Formats: sequence, C-alpha cells, structure tokens
Amino acid sequence: MVKMKHQGRPEPLLPPPAKNNDKLRPRAFSQRGLWVVAVVSLLFLFFALSYFYSSATVTVNPKMKDVVLNENLSATLDVGEEALPFDEIVISGEENKMVQTTQQKEVAVQATGVIVIYNAYSSASQILAINTRLEGSNGKIYKTKKALVVPGMNGKTPGSVEAEIYASIAGEEYNSDPLDFTILGFKGTARYSKFYGRSKDQITGGFKGKAPLISDADKLTATNDLKKSLQTKLYQKATGQIPSGFILFKDAVFLNLDDINIDNAAAKDNMLPLTLKGTLYGFLFNEEKLTQKIAEDNISGFDGSPVYLSNIADLIFSFPDEDNISLTNNLADVKNINFNLSGATKIIWKIDENKLTGDLLGKAKKDFKQIFAQYPDIDLAALSISPFWKMSIPDKAKDIKVIVNYPK
Repeated sequence: MVKMKHQGRPEPLLPPPAKNNDKLRPRAFSQRGLWVVAVVSLLFLFFALSYFYSSATVTVNPKMKDVVLNENLSATLDVGEEALPFDEIVISGEENKMVQTTQQKEVAVQATGVIVIYNAYSSASQILAINTRLEGSNGKIYKTKKALVVPGMNGKTPGSVEAEIYASIAGEEYNSDPLDFTILGFKGTARYSKFYGRSKDQITGGFKGKAPLISDADKLTATNDLKKSLQTKLYQKATGQIPSGFILFKDAVFLNLDDINIDNAAAKDNMLPLTLKGTLYGFLFNEEKLTQKIAEDNISGFDGSPVYLSNIADLIFSFPDEDNISLTNNLADVKNINFNLSGATKIIWKIDENKLTGDLLGKAKKDFKQIFAQYPDIDLAALSISPFWKMSIPDKAKDIKVIVNYPK
C-alpha cells in the first residue's frame, strides 16, 4: 500500500520585509526641514536686530594752530560792535595781625570811620570843604578828611557820596557803633534837615594814654605781610565770583590800600593789633571775544569760526608802565585800558557736534569722506559702524556718537 501525503490549500505569497532606512525616510526629511526653517528664522532675526541696534562712532581731531603771542590790545568799558570790551570786579576786605612790642609811649589818636552823606535837598550838587564839621547822634563832633561833592537828587532819590571822617578830639569816647550825622554849617537853614549822613560801619581807633610802641621797621614788615595776605584773599574771593565765560588774569588786578590802622585801645600784654583795609579792582574779559580778537590778529584769512585757546589763563598779562601809574591813581573812573598778552598757546577750532551728527544721519558709508571735506575745522576724522557689514550710517541721532579729541 502506497501511502500518500495530504496536501492542503496553498500558502499566499507575501512581499519581502522592508529595510530599516526605508521605514525612517519620511521622518528624517521632516526633521531636516524644521532645522532649515529654524536657521533661516534665526538669521532673519539676527539681521533684523542688527538693523534696529546698529550704531556709528565718529572720532575727529579738531584743527589746531600753534602761536607765540606778544600782542598789544586795547579794551573799553563801553561795549561797542568793534571794540574789545572789558568789565570790572571790585571787592573790599581787611586783614588783621597781632604784633609783639617791647616798649610803651604816650599816644593820642583820633577815632576814624566812613559815612555816606546824602543830598535830599535839590537836584543841584553840593560842595563840602575839607574838615566840614559833622555832629553825630552821640552828640560828638567829627570832621571830613577831604573835600567832597555831594551829587544832587535823581528824581526822588537822594544823591550820595562816601566820606572818611575823624573825631575832632583824640580819645576812646569818640569810638562808637554806627551813627547818624547832621552838617553843623547848615544849622538854621533849609539844608540842615535835607543833608544827612549815616555810618557804614563802626567808628574806631580813638585812644589817649600809654600804648605799646611799634618800631617803623616792625610796622613796615607787618604792613607787607598784611598786604600779601589781603591781596591773596581778595583775589581768591574775586575768582569765585567771576561769571561763566569770563576770565580774570592774575596780573589784571590792582589793590588800593588804606593806611594801616593801629588799635591802641585793644592792645593787651604788649600785643598790638594792626588792621589793613583795601579794595581790589580787577579787569574781566569775555573769553570768547578775546579769543576771537587774538585769532583775527594771528590767522591769515580767519573766517570767524568758533575757537578757543588751550591755556588762556596761563598767558602773561601786563600793562604798559605809563598806564600802570594812571590806573593806580584813578581806578574807579577807568573807561579804557591798554594791555599786552604774551606766551605760547594753541588756537583750537570748536566742532559743532550736533551739526555733524545731523549731516551724517542715514548717509551711505562711502559718502563719509565727502561730508568730512565740508568741515575745514576738522583735521582728521574716522568712522566706525556696527555691525561691520552695514553700508549706511544710522538715521537716528541717538545711534551716532561723536568723539572730539580736544587737547587736554
């Protein structure tokens, strides 16, 4: 018997299994696309931010000219269109010193002071002779040291003049706090109540009796020390009051001194107090106008551009000898002065930073040299733009920084 194997239904045919890389291809393509989009987006954002945050820095060196001055100049108190003007500063003060003495002597000293005499009588001026007698509100008699002219009234405002006075008799009893005064010579007339005086300060210095004796040599030494100290103090005070834009040269000052005052009444234990009063007169100059004048005289074809001097305060200021004498004697009435300025300095052109910034706004980088050529007051200029690939200057002033290398 032949045995036969049983055959069932045939198996269906299946496709071969797929390879791994064929299964992942759609997903890999999707990831690469996302990366490309991300990179492009970042680049776009970077360039956009670079545009919004771009900046420019302009560094310039101003034009300069070295000059050695030996310039004679004139100035006037009355400001004119062509004249160089000057102004005045007047400051008064005093300095005190105690001096050791070894001897005594009998002295008789009259008290002194300064008063203001007023004319409320008429618009006509009034002459007062030297030694005009004045009666103080303390009942004592004082006299004027010099002849005076009291100005007349200006409308309803009394005319006035300062006057130095001294006591008619030596002694401490004439020392006083501020007083009111009448003019004895006008008593019994309409002028008596219309001419009057008032102290500016205390009346001091009156003494009679034994007092410490100071030698002429010690007095001279003390006076010179007080003068130096007073001049330094008043000059420092003056420089602190100079208006902005003005300059006071250290040698453009004069010091007028009163006679040294020896207060015998205040002497104690052979220590004698000395007081020196004085008034400092200084001549102020508008720095801009003075610099312009110097530039006009020292630069051929100067066009009036804004300039300054690098060390103007260090220049040597001096008056001609003949003017020194007349100025010292008549400082309060000076209207015109002649002077000399000498020394080495630099004339430096000022750069209008706002105008330069405005001319650069939004301009192409390649146009920078052409713009710079329009500024004859600039000697050298450099431009730096960030980011470096930008080919134009920012169009907003806040994004442009101008650095001017002015000499120190």
